[in-house]
Amino acid sequence: MAEGPRATPLASMPDDAPIPPRLAAPEAGTGTPPPLAGLGLITVFALLSLAIHLVTLAITPYGIHRDELLYLAMGKHLQLWRMGFPPAIAVLTWAARGIFGDTLFAVRLFPALAGALLTALTGLIARELGGGRAAQALAMLAVCLGPLFLHTAALCQPVVLDQLCWTLGFLALIRLGQRRNGSGWWLLGLAGGLGLLTKFSIGFFAVGVGVALVISPQRASLASRWPWLALLTAAVIGSATLVGQFRLGFPVIRDMHDLQAQQLYRVTVGGFLRGQVEMLGPAFLLAVLGLIGLLMGKSMRPYRTVGWTCLVTFLVLLGLHGKAYYIGPIYPMLLAAGTATTDSLAHNWRRAVRLSLTILILSFDAVAMPFGLPILPPSQMARFAGGSGLKDAVTSNRGVVLALPQDYADMLGWEDLTGAVAETWRKLPLDQQGQAVLLARNYGEAGALEFFGPRIGLVQPIVELDHSLLWPLPTGRLHGPVIAVGYSPEELRSYFRVVELARYFDHPWMVPEERNLPICVAKEPHPRSPGP
Repeated sequence: MAEGPRATPLASMPDDAPIPPRLAAPEAGTGTPPPLAGLGLITVFALLSLAIHLVTLAITPYGIHRDELLYLAMGKHLQLWRMGFPPAIAVLTWAARGIFGDTLFAVRLFPALAGALLTALTGLIARELGGGRAAQALAMLAVCLGPLFLHTAALCQPVVLDQLCWTLGFLALIRLGQRRNGSGWWLLGLAGGLGLLTKFSIGFFAVGVGVALVISPQRASLASRWPWLALLTAAVIGSATLVGQFRLGFPVIRDMHDLQAQQLYRVTVGGFLRGQVEMLGPAFLLAVLGLIGLLMGKSMRPYRTVGWTCLVTFLVLLGLHGKAYYIGPIYPMLLAAGTATTDSLAHNWRRAVRLSLTILILSFDAVAMPFGLPILPPSQMARFAGGSGLKDAVTSNRGVVLALPQDYADMLGWEDLTGAVAETWRKLPLDQQGQAVLLARNYGEAGALEFFGPRIGLVQPIVELDHSLLWPLPTGRLHGPVIAVGYSPEELRSYFRVVELARYFDHPWMVPEERNLPICVAKEPHPRSPGP
């Protein structure tokens, strides 16, 4: 197909000038992508995002998170085709430790890079939708400094990787709207496959895309080979996750039942909706504008599938009582669409709306930044959180109101706990120390013993019953003592003849279930009693 007239380079346009529709190709379907001129702005915001997280790493008074200890253990015991969780996060922690060692920098560098890529993708999507440089800057500003995205990129968890995969999938849907079928479907398959390796919640994205395709004019594409090639591509790329679930009997089903029974039943419709505003602040208005633009805007007509995907996934998670942040991956897309939609406003209105949104977003982000980045010491953070009036921000997964946000409490005390266990171990007779086994009640405790223990000479075998692939039960009879963390003497006496309470461990900032932990020494297990 012949190219149209050569467009004016973006770099020479005024800051608030919209990209002409022929560059974003929303109507013509020429398959011509926007020019790459002016990508320096996107690079600047990506580097700003990375710099924020590197500075946070240098000054944070917090340590490794409970979940990070689990992912570090998954990386150490990596079984790519036999894991109960999507393995991408384990592979990243394995690579990070291999390159940078056992440091906080190693643990959190890759999430920081993912946050920078998410910022860049947001700006790129704003360009693809026809947004000018001012629109791109506002979209990236909302992601780069938004507490939701700061927080997910500040921890080594699958959440930021999940956001990145969804956003890549939305970019694929935009390309399909531009009738770039080849690159669009292959990119969608890539996003789905990487999502499978990252987090099971990519399934909600898949449901949203499926429903959106059926109810949009693009449903005709389902009769072609392209969607099925994309599905096959996703399955091949994400095969490690699928094979692991098959081999282990689909533990994700059990985990979902446990999550629903222990946590999700507390999530109400009102709490879910309120959580969106609390996470995004004034940027939520921009996201709503983006959804309206995608579903109703004339210039956005080719991208109706994107809008329907966002709306369907939102409603599905609302109906399933998902946590508020579960729907976070749709917001980079909606923020980019919202800023691009402002380009359709009259010039004076456009500048007024953008200026107002920029001021509101920056003001909110500046005030809420301590909720996004772990920079305030615990005592100061507790005063800040208490004064904020945001009860949901300091309510734990179990419905308990804490002094700190739970993620902050879960970054404290683990090294001290390991030291307390080591002290108990050192008090054993020398002939028993080498035969001792450590029994932990949960993966945070087990992960802490495995990560911090070797630093202080504690290299005993570890048992954690709910994650036996990482910390398996001993084979055969125990010949030495068991140092049990978190089990009461009464519980242990059902399995051991001799139980001694060695001490209690406490830490003022940890979550209640990790406070006043009994540390016991148990010996002489009853016959056919492997442990609690």
